[in-house]
Amino acid sequence: MSKEKPLTDAEVLHKKEKKEKKAAKEKRSETDGVKKSKKDKPSKKDKPATEIPTTNDEPIANAVQDVEMTTQLLNTLEEEKPGTVVIKDETGDLEIKAKEKPLLGALVPFAIPLADEKVGKKVLKSVKKAAKNKTLKRGVKEVVKALRKSSTTAPSSSLPHSVVIIAADISPMDVISHLPVLCEDHGVPYVFVPSRAELGAAGSTKRPTSVVMIGREKGKGGRKKEGEEGKEGKSEEEDWGEVYADLVKVVQKVGRNVRV
Repeated sequence: MSKEKPLTDAEVLHKKEKKEKKAAKEKRSETDGVKKSKKDKPSKKDKPATEIPTTNDEPIANAVQDVEMTTQLLNTLEEEKPGTVVIKDETGDLEIKAKEKPLLGALVPFAIPLADEKVGKKVLKSVKKAAKNKTLKRGVKEVVKALRKSSTTAPSSSLPHSVVIIAADISPMDVISHLPVLCEDHGVPYVFVPSRAELGAAGSTKRPTSVVMIGREKGKGGRKKEGEEGKEGKSEEEDWGEVYADLVKVVQKVGRNVRV
């Protein structure tokens, strides 16, 4: 057997210091608290697996349903009344709110005369009354057909037989570019309004309208039968006559203001 080499003084001193440090550490742990051995420490394998929180599907389903309902409501409102929005109030409920001015497209460069906000309201109000009295023609095809059937000489004293209202936010502009000249040739006053959506809504149609013609005489649907005519029928005729006369004055005044 090989004899062990004797330790040097430095090695003996190092071992002695190491033992003293270990003893002092054990003594300090006993005084501070309970000493835990490695066996007492729980291993990672013994640790219980953390429970994964289960999500409740009901709130998610309700949220998806709310989004679908809101989208459907917005689409319906935009068709019925362009510019309408849906917002949430303080309680979280949906509230329908109409914008003061719907979004407008680019106006055609020949939109002269163009009704301002005040005149535009009067014109659209007259369009609504014309739709109720069945004196309204909608669309380029119907308006052009009615203009070509009318006489080319404008009456000097009496009211014109019709008034044309044109939307100025039409694209392409070639769709309505011939209407002002055609109106002037037949002595029919005309005016532009900024929004085709508002013009369509005033004419009792869900779709935007590029042009409407308001006739002086009531249509067949607006007149009553001979046996039913009376004071009420006469008053309605007089009321529509006043509305039409006021509309002609407003449109002609706007046209005179822009002409040089």
